[in-house]
Amino acid sequence: MTKEGASFFEDAKSVAKLIPTGRVCSYGAIAKYLGAARSARMVGWAMNSSLPEEEIPAHRVVNRKGLLTGKKHFDGVNKMQELLEAEGITIIENQIQNLAEIWWDPSEELL
Repeated sequence: MTKEGASFFEDAKSVAKLIPTGRVCSYGAIAKYLGAARSARMVGWAMNSSLPEEEIPAHRVVNRKGLLTGKKHFDGVNKMQELLEAEGITIIENQIQNLAEIWWDPSEELL
């Protein structure tokens, strides 16, 4: 995987597709896995650029503290939260409550 331009976006989307249902990852963890630890914002841009037909579970990508910082990019005011709650994730005031329990780290999960 590479860390430049459009290919970085595609790589970030490919990693996001691997996040299991009911688990979450951070923008930074994906960037670090891709060899670009300081590119968390670019991972966010990649999630924002995903199209419905790509079926990217961008709702499973949150900030490092479990905050739903990307929720404004989803249709509807609470769509990101609704998708996560449908997967059994508890959210209070835009923050995942059991982050350590549902955390998925690509650096540990993918070889």
